[in-house]
Amino acid sequence: MTLDRKKLLPFILSALVIIADQVTKALIVKMIPYGHIGVNLFDELIRIVHVSNLGVAFSFGYNWPLVLRRIAFGIVPLVVIGLVVYVYLRNNSFNQLQRWAIAGIIGGGIGNIIDRFFRAEGVVDFIDVKFFGIFGLNRWPTFNVADSAVVVCGIILLVSFIVSTVQESKQKKQQDESKGE
Repeated sequence: MTLDRKKLLPFILSALVIIADQVTKALIVKMIPYGHIGVNLFDELIRIVHVSNLGVAFSFGYNWPLVLRRIAFGIVPLVVIGLVVYVYLRNNSFNQLQRWAIAGIIGGGIGNIIDRFFRAEGVVDFIDVKFFGIFGLNRWPTFNVADSAVVVCGIILLVSFIVSTVQESKQKKQQDESKGE
């Protein structure tokens, strides 16, 4: 396993996501009372609020016993992130965009895991977006910087895999056609 610069450099994004996530959460906890709206932007399109989540996405599992939540939402994700880092470091076929996307996902995952272990109230969420009744939701479930990094980088990673697969398929087709001539 070769640890070269192109593999290690994207971990800067992991660190930046973790720092931005934890700093913004600390500011929210310090400046906005729990359960209150601190800022309304664009006629309530976006609100900065102070809430927390003992579960995961869409509050799934919030009412589970503490031990089960710690295992399912803390230890298991930590192991998964460890496996992702291992595969990331061993794999030489990821392109740079994919490496940066994976690093962003890792940073977001670690940002929320920190809350799960060190914040008794759970993961601090604060970005609240109007959703105009789509899927029956007036507002999208509140989220944070770590969640944003995971979603945005996950979409980038998925699109990059699709584009790579389409490009490889076209190249293979061209090679097969040139062999047939």
